[in-house]
Amino acid sequence: MTGHIDPDRAQFEAFKSLDRDHPIEMLNLVRFRAKAVYPAGHDLAGAGLSGAEAYRRYGAETAPIIARLGASIIWRGTFQTTLIGPQGEAWDEMFIARYPSAYAFLEMVTDPAYRAAVIHRQAAVADSRLIRTAPTPTGASFG
Repeated sequence: MTGHIDPDRAQFEAFKSLDRDHPIEMLNLVRFRAKAVYPAGHDLAGAGLSGAEAYRRYGAETAPIIARLGASIIWRGTFQTTLIGPQGEAWDEMFIARYPSAYAFLEMVTDPAYRAAVIHRQAAVADSRLIRTAPTPTGASFG
């Protein structure tokens, strides 16, 4: 089964159709490949990197871009177990990234340096979820 690594056209169009003039938070759930899979001819093809190592390269190369756009990681967690949901669905990385607007996110994914760095993410990831949310006030209850 092929995992979800990049958005398909319909998903990206749905993302772009939403209001762009407010902060957004992106929930990231990522499962790594045991071994990174780079395209043939890439400098790291056959280097034997793990998915986690390739993903760290992605993070290191995208950090300056994220900072320049005013985005940040506002929450990061370590998977322990699933209480409600599909059994066997575990995640290696879980975090929420906050962007000042959807415009900033779109600027990131079209930045030439980001487009060069995303090859590490594609090599690293077996499956993922990227879920756009609008920040809402927090409080002491669920409602």
